Amino acid sequence: MLDNIARLRRFNRAVTREVGALDDSYLGRGRPLGAARVLQLITPQGTDVAQIRSQLALDSGLLSRLLRALEAEALIHLVSDPADRRRRTAHLTAAGEAEMQAYNAIGYARAAETLARAKGRQQALIDAMDLIATTLLQDQVQIHDAGPSDPAALACLQAYYDLLAEKITGITPDMLTLPLSDPEKYRAPHGAFLIAWSDDLPVGTVSLRPLEGSTAEVKRLWVHTSARGQGLARRLMQAIESRARSLGYTALKLDTNAALTDAIALYHRDGWQDIPAYTQFPATHWLGKTL
Repeated sequence: MLDNIARLRRFNRAVTREVGALDDSYLGRGRPLGAARVLQLITPQGTDVAQIRSQLALDSGLLSRLLRALEAEALIHLVSDPADRRRRTAHLTAAGEAEMQAYNAIGYARAAETLARAKGRQQALIDAMDLIATTLLQDQVQIHDAGPSDPAALACLQAYYDLLAEKITGITPDMLTLPLSDPEKYRAPHGAFLIAWSDDLPVGTVSLRPLEGSTAEVKRLWVHTSARGQGLARRLMQAIESRARSLGYTALKLDTNAALTDAIALYHRDGWQDIPAYTQFPATHWLGKTL
């Protein structure tokens, strides 16, 4: 029986083979995976070279060689910042955009073939891949503002509602409706809606809306199952508290349910105090914090 380390190494070998990491011509397009991956991160609007280096964890010299090769193929062009000549931005050319469309078409077809092999286990496979990718990318999770009616925001809210329905007895679907009835309250200068992103997967959310005077309410903290145990819920709470301060609020409130034990423990650890009830079911616990 293989031990865990051996099983991980087996997985690494399988992925290396599957993605063609050792091929001279990744997906048959005439260049290795490294060059293709750099090309994938460049947009027609431009991408900072330092951002590409950070996201791919590449050595500066290797990245420079890859960029020069792509530039020689007329797939990209590099622009220096007039205010700082050391800073460069890479842009896709028309040929580069066409090449990316070709990569995407082949990549989607290959991905569909991989999923087809799983037959009736596709969801289990996707869940496992989400867990692996989010674990590997946990140091790159970024928190950004979103509109409360954006597709990603609605997807996060639906996942949050699904969690409530799973955990709390007495919750029915008609009690949890989308879109939000008061979306403007979650936009500056009144409130905020934050989403945590792991690459292009939304893995967490939290929001803020005005309550009364200088008090705001924190709403709907949720973390994707693949990102739990990584400290993301605390990061989201710290981000929303910071945003509340910047909007001029001096106190926060939230309500939660006894079934959400991990959330309640997090709130207490971070200085939230029990307060009198100010909402009704499904809330069973009410907490406040002075900023």
